[in-house]
Amino acid sequence: MARLPLLVLAVSLAVLASPASSKRVRSVLAPVTKDPATRLYTIPFHYGANIVVDTAGPLVWSTCAPDHLPAAFPCKSATCRLANKYHVPSCSESAADKLCDHSHKVCRAFPYNPVTGACAAGDLIHTRFVANTTDGKNPVSQVNVRAVAACAPSKLLESLPQGASGVAGLAGSDLALPAQVASEQKVSNKFLLCLPRGLSSDPGVAVFGGGPLHFMAQPERDYTKELAYTPLVAKKGNPAHYISIKSIAVESARVPVPAQALATGGAVLCTRSPFTLLRSDVFLPLVDAFTKALAKQGAQGGPVAKAVKPYAPFQLCYDTRTLANTRTGYLVPAVTLTLGGGKNWRMDGLSLMVDMGPTTACLAFVQMQGVKGGDGSAPSVLIGGFQMENTVLEFDMKKKRLGFARLSSFTQCSHFNFTTRSA
Repeated sequence: MARLPLLVLAVSLAVLASPASSKRVRSVLAPVTKDPATRLYTIPFHYGANIVVDTAGPLVWSTCAPDHLPAAFPCKSATCRLANKYHVPSCSESAADKLCDHSHKVCRAFPYNPVTGACAAGDLIHTRFVANTTDGKNPVSQVNVRAVAACAPSKLLESLPQGASGVAGLAGSDLALPAQVASEQKVSNKFLLCLPRGLSSDPGVAVFGGGPLHFMAQPERDYTKELAYTPLVAKKGNPAHYISIKSIAVESARVPVPAQALATGGAVLCTRSPFTLLRSDVFLPLVDAFTKALAKQGAQGGPVAKAVKPYAPFQLCYDTRTLANTRTGYLVPAVTLTLGGGKNWRMDGLSLMVDMGPTTACLAFVQMQGVKGGDGSAPSVLIGGFQMENTVLEFDMKKKRLGFARLSSFTQCSHFNFTTRSA
């Protein structure tokens, strides 16, 4: 009989840890690595392979061995319905009449590539994650966690990081990784994400089940106690993590975005995009405000930034020799997003400027292509991975809120201590 492949995910998936007298719930942890070629983020998988972190993905999927055994989920079962609850509009293969037919009695799902949008049919399988629990400071003990994943053909790996064998969907759906961990291990349906800055090999961290979360530079400081919260906004037919942006300011001046532009389509956090994307009706006023504020900064005695030929896909690029450098990055006007609930997400030079050459840095905002201003079919703002880096984010699906806290200037997401200690 063919053997079901073991998917070993070096993620900590929470467990009830166990002295006989008292049971203590521990959350789980995964190192998060940034791929230098694609600028996507991965967590370890089985036999040295990785799976891509997709905060908007509804499923966990990977390429499976040719002799894999599909799980015995009937095509009309509740699990099969959950696996096919969300559809990519471009995925014609996932039409309802193809889910159950005379030739295929067990459940098929339709995993998709978050970069190319390509999809394919694949069987659901039972799998088992092997991971470590965490006390928020170190890995503690190993645990096995059962899960359901979808198989996919190798062609679905196009444009993903080299060595990746699938995708870890972290959206708000029932078969995304956080929900499966919560259900199986009896922990909270939430996760912490701290994406690493730069392109070094030092990993950031993901914790499934919630905090605390400590870093080596400040071992007594629990960043989950410092989170500001904004509501997560539900979008019908889409499990991605949406928030509302009420206004945008450059320095202290509000950007004159057209009325309702920010409300139309909402804002989504999405690791599949390396940089923040803005619809044209938001992008153009923001770029204009940033350009004027940077010029004003020079006119008031600061460095006079010299614009240079832009690198695609960016519109504004500058000679770094004309930009002052500080502990918070290049000295450029800060951008502040005022979110639902009145909390402010402030972005300084480290989150705004990306180096694109030895003497060139660009404003790391990109105009959406193929979308008209005011088109509600697309979010007005898509917050990409670069702007999330070195920020502790807590995605809490139970309380329907996003928590966020920027790390101090001498602490980074790569400062989590992955040295295992005994329980």
